[in-house]
Amino acid sequence: MDILPYLKEISKKTPSKILLVVLDGVGGLPREPGGPTELAAASTPNLDRLAQSSALGLYTPVFPGLAPGSGPGHLALFGYDPLKYQVGRGVLSALGLGIPLGPDDVAARGNFAAFDPEGRVLDRRAGRPSTEENRRVVARLREAIREIDGVAVEIHTESEHRFVVVLRGEGLGDAVSDTDPQVTGVPAKEAEAVGGDEPSRRTAAILNAFARQARQILADEPVINGVLLRGISKRPNFPALGEVASLTPAAIASYPMYRGVAELVGMHALDLDTSEDDPDRPRAKLEAIRSNWQAFDFFYLHFKKTDSKGEDGDFEGKVARIEMFDRLLPELLDLGPDVVAITGDHSTPAVLKAHSWHPVPLLIFGPHLRNDAARRFTEDEAQKGILGQLRGTELLPLLLAHAGKLQKFGA
Repeated sequence: MDILPYLKEISKKTPSKILLVVLDGVGGLPREPGGPTELAAASTPNLDRLAQSSALGLYTPVFPGLAPGSGPGHLALFGYDPLKYQVGRGVLSALGLGIPLGPDDVAARGNFAAFDPEGRVLDRRAGRPSTEENRRVVARLREAIREIDGVAVEIHTESEHRFVVVLRGEGLGDAVSDTDPQVTGVPAKEAEAVGGDEPSRRTAAILNAFARQARQILADEPVINGVLLRGISKRPNFPALGEVASLTPAAIASYPMYRGVAELVGMHALDLDTSEDDPDRPRAKLEAIRSNWQAFDFFYLHFKKTDSKGEDGDFEGKVARIEMFDRLLPELLDLGPDVVAITGDHSTPAVLKAHSWHPVPLLIFGPHLRNDAARRFTEDEAQKGILGQLRGTELLPLLLAHAGKLQKFGA
């Protein structure tokens, strides 16, 4: 359901502040029957204390049974029905890097990958190389590939194994399938025009040529010797969250994709100190919120590594990232937000090494809460919570209501 037109009618500006914390992929599964999930295994005294004075529930970002990508998962958190407001990952990454996109440009998100001599995917993320190694490989590709079939080809480093390809030229379409098979042991897919239109066929042909040329250029690399492409799209036009919900929203995220989705909905992405070794930059994010606390009334705070550790199958590593956030939580609460929500954009169980369809725990702290039986921020405890089972766009209205930012609906 598209809730945005209704929120626009009844939202109002108030001085209250909302903090939405997204622990990316935080939902998990036990390693063995009856065992704890990553959240349950983590030592989280601060989250537990907050849970005992909050309302909890389980949150399904898109639809039961659907394992969402990060784009749809985040759009739902911000109140945008992801089944209506669709955008490819390439656009989000490009925007997050500050790359301008014209109406005819097509962007694709790329993974540097490792292939065996027969062309089968060995590692979809090429061992998660450093961002500096990424820049070196991108420089090789830039030097060799500047244009294909009269279309300018731009290649940009995103982070670690991730990069962005932007095609600039006339007659391009974006109804094109991914080349990433999402599993190892099989060859990369060919990009295909999903709708069969000529502009999309042209884009597919150019991207297939790019992938072939990349394999040739990188054939002598010890690990990174090919690319996988997904999220191929043009930039859509979405209503701005600030106008819809009478908010002045800010995004605190270090990874370009998440800064991109924030920009797409009209958030201001705060600058971060890039000297911190941790790619999630927890201290830099805290300082960014502190220094901008008076300027905004909605803060979206993103942490990525809970998801990355889940995708790597690193159960203990994911537990450690949850515990890292728990240590940061008291300082966030000391800022005095009126409403706090903590959840994820999807689940990424370490046992699956992938995004999954499992609901994510959701915690809301704020005024006017009813009694809640949940005592910890875990999947099992969230099932006891008063919020029950929420879906997608149901979260934003709850946050606005608890913050006193909604007027009565209807006569």
